[in-house]
Amino acid sequence: MHESVTVHMDASPERIWELLSDVTRIGSYSPETFEAEWLEGATGPATGAKFRGHVKRNGRGPTYWTTCTVTESEPGRAFAFGVGPSDKPLSIWGYTIEPSGDGADVTETFTLTPVVLLRLYWAVLGWSRGKTNRRNMRTTLERIKAEVEAR
Repeated sequence: MHESVTVHMDASPERIWELLSDVTRIGSYSPETFEAEWLEGATGPATGAKFRGHVKRNGRGPTYWTTCTVTESEPGRAFAFGVGPSDKPLSIWGYTIEPSGDGADVTETFTLTPVVLLRLYWAVLGWSRGKTNRRNMRTTLERIKAEVEAR
């Protein structure tokens, strides 16, 4: 119920973090989440800030909005958010940035909350969703890489 992908980027950890923590830009990177907006007066990636993402599942549908809460926000190092209720998220998505050579290794992670219904879902369909998540995480990171390395 956990997936991760790592991509090396030839850019500063701070520049990488600026892009991946700006949820209003997610549509430029993600194959599934095509837009997002800050909620409740939030204007940036602070722990506890809420935003909603507009998702087109598997790139085909269904299409829906999902509310997220920032759970970790450390400039140049980490950004993570929970999907669903802030007190009991259904999943956690996150990024860690580790300096490496002249750039950084960026890891995107997905962790599904281990509740009974989600465990059942993962046992039956996890192989398929896990494959999709890994492919989409790699696409997201490669798109961010292309942008930060072009500057």
